[in-house]
Amino acid sequence: MTRSTVGVVVVAHNTRDDVLACLASIPAELHETTVVVDNASSDATATAVRTRFPSVQVLELANAGFGRGANAGVRVLDTEYAMVANADVRFGEGVFSRLAAELRDRGDVGAVGPMVRSLDGVPQASARRIPTIGQIVGHALVGRISPGNKWSAGYRGDDLDPTASRDAEWLSGCAIMLRRDAFDAVQGFDPGYFLYAEDVDLGVRLRSAGWRLRYVSDVDICHLQGASTSRRPLRAMIEHAKSLDRYHRRHRRSLTGRIASPFVKVGLVIWVAIGWIGRLRRRIVMLRAARRTSTNLAP
Repeated sequence: MTRSTVGVVVVAHNTRDDVLACLASIPAELHETTVVVDNASSDATATAVRTRFPSVQVLELANAGFGRGANAGVRVLDTEYAMVANADVRFGEGVFSRLAAELRDRGDVGAVGPMVRSLDGVPQASARRIPTIGQIVGHALVGRISPGNKWSAGYRGDDLDPTASRDAEWLSGCAIMLRRDAFDAVQGFDPGYFLYAEDVDLGVRLRSAGWRLRYVSDVDICHLQGASTSRRPLRAMIEHAKSLDRYHRRHRRSLTGRIASPFVKVGLVIWVAIGWIGRLRRRIVMLRAARRTSTNLAP
């Protein structure tokens, strides 16, 4: 039996409509090598997928996080390459064939990623450098107050040209095509990350094992962002902070990293607090505006 070339893993949690739209953007010939990993959804995601896309395999799991779900989906596939994606992704034309060709033509590349665009077409920062300790702390402390600060700009890689293909230090996990040999060699995503930073961690471990990562700018996807996390923003912020702390502890083992560790923790706590206070303030403003409107409309 000839091994198939490309498989697809879509990880979902209470994102039924997004999953269906994502699957509709995947070429029909790939549906037989596509797996939807449903992380304990309560919105009948699994039933909807089986009804609309009967050739797509559905794997139902407890909600143990993105990385663990992606690993389980990849293990089901028997393909040379595996595209791992969020449910809120829509694939553009030619993405799968172009990325697979990049892996085929560059034998030392372990993972490739396309240009990622927001719904309005603006490129997202999806192929970046590994952030420095200063960038992590600076972004955590002032990123929400002053998004244009130098630490946040470095953290996002604002100086990198999104229209130029290049090697990257890490690629966004929202849509990343992986060489199975490379992915399996590093044992996939670290399941210790529930959400966020598992893609940064994977990039570090792949490159440490001798693999390159490539960003391919001539094909793109649309990433809606936050389809699953927007319903529980505080949980999402806390998990993000926990993941960044885990990343720092695992990969910043130098003397400087150990000295900086408590400052990183404090910065992340402040980052979560500022974000939550900002959300509360916006909600209060919206409630007051709604109250004024309702009063003005009263007879």
